[in-house]
Amino acid sequence: MNWTWFHKLGSPKWFYEVTSKWMFWLALITVLLLVTGLVWGLAFAPADYQQGNSYRIIFVHVPVALLAQSCYIAMAIAGAVGLIWKMKLADMAAKVSAPIGASFTFLALLTGAIWGKPTWGTWWVWDARLTSMLLLLFLYFGYMALQAAFDNETTASKASSILALVGLVNIPIIKYSVEWWNTLHQPATLTFTSKPTMAPEMLVPLLISIVGFYCFFTLAFLMRLRAEVLIRENRTQWVKKLVQNDV
Repeated sequence: MNWTWFHKLGSPKWFYEVTSKWMFWLALITVLLLVTGLVWGLAFAPADYQQGNSYRIIFVHVPVALLAQSCYIAMAIAGAVGLIWKMKLADMAAKVSAPIGASFTFLALLTGAIWGKPTWGTWWVWDARLTSMLLLLFLYFGYMALQAAFDNETTASKASSILALVGLVNIPIIKYSVEWWNTLHQPATLTFTSKPTMAPEMLVPLLISIVGFYCFFTLAFLMRLRAEVLIRENRTQWVKKLVQNDV
């Protein structure tokens, strides 16, 4: 089997050149999806018959909560690839994912608190879902702290990747916490195994918002990764040539 394509994916130069063609269109799609989904959901979707207008926070909360977990999984997978195949680009990808994932986790906790005040009557409870999400934020912080604790990039990547892989055990806890324990947090809004209970005029903008936020994550990830590539590869001929052309 020819594995050339796999090793090409690990080439910083190839990655930088290919993604240069995507950035404008990805940014355009991201803006269109986010504006459509958020304006539709926050301004034009009907009020919920129980929660009234307070439910509208789901058009932000649900996407960022999903991304907080997805980003951690992607970070752990990238770390595993770096550990197993020693790909520099995988280590870079894991590193730049952490601050983005931490930001989404913080937003999920913040919007959850804003939602919880009118719904539960309190900003915070030591609910299984909330507590496991808070632990996820600490895992991100721990990953970034390990990255900063070592001067050697290779050692930092190995240590932080091991932490990321160990922390994966928290992801199923987050997902199934509302089923395993008696919690205040409501069950998942969307699942692959059951028909959505939301009205189409609420469901469609939510799905658009989710796709828009995932596009935003991809855009932010690529921008940070491209910058990290230039920093780590600054002594290579292709980066020097790129800088000279820009000047």
